[in-house]
Amino acid sequence: MPETVTLEDVWKAFRETDLQMKETARRQQETDRQMQETARRQQETDRQMQETDRRIKEVNKQIGHLGGRLGEFVEGLVAPACKTLFAQRGIPVHKVSRRMEAELPGDRHMEIDLFVVNTDATVLVEVKSKLTLDDVRDHMTRLEAFKEFFPEYADKRTMGAVAAMVVEDQVIRFAIKNGLFVIMQAGETLRLANDEEFVPREW
Repeated sequence: MPETVTLEDVWKAFRETDLQMKETARRQQETDRQMQETARRQQETDRQMQETDRRIKEVNKQIGHLGGRLGEFVEGLVAPACKTLFAQRGIPVHKVSRRMEAELPGDRHMEIDLFVVNTDATVLVEVKSKLTLDDVRDHMTRLEAFKEFFPEYADKRTMGAVAAMVVEDQVIRFAIKNGLFVIMQAGETLRLANDEEFVPREW
C-alpha cells in the first residue's frame, strides 16, 4: 500500500520549504551586500587611482620645470667658460649666444643651446646636466643640418662641442672620437676633456 501522507507531513514540508526559501533569501541578501561592498571598494580604488594619476602628473610637471631650470643654470655656467676654453685652443670667441632657433618648411626645427662665433668659425655647443651617447648622436645630426638652417654662416668653419656637469668616460671617448670638444666639470671650474693634440672635426 502507498504510504499515507498526513497533515503533519504536509506542514513539515511547508516549514522546510519556508526555511529553505528564507535561507536562500538570506544568502541572496549576503551576496547583494558583498556585491555592494565590492562596488564600494572598486569606487574607492578608482578614486585612489585618479588621485595617484593627478599626483604623478603634478610631479612630472614639477620635474619638467626643474629640468628646464637646471638646463638654464648649466648653460649659464658654460657660456662664459666658452670664451676662455676655446681661446686656449686657438679659437677666439667674439660672441656667445644662447638658444638660437630656426625653422624650415615641413615642421623642421633646430635649437642650439650655445652658439659661439668669430670671424671665420662657429661652434655649436649642446648643454646637458647629464650627457648620454644619444645626446652626442643627436648633436652630430644637428651639426650636419646646421648650414641648411642657418645659411648666413655657410662660409664659416663649423665645429661642435658638448658640455655637461655629469658625463661618463665612454660618452667622453665617443664624443672626442667623433671630433667634438667635450666641456666637463672639474671641481668648481669647467675644463676641456680633449688633449692638446685634439683636432676638431669641421662640418
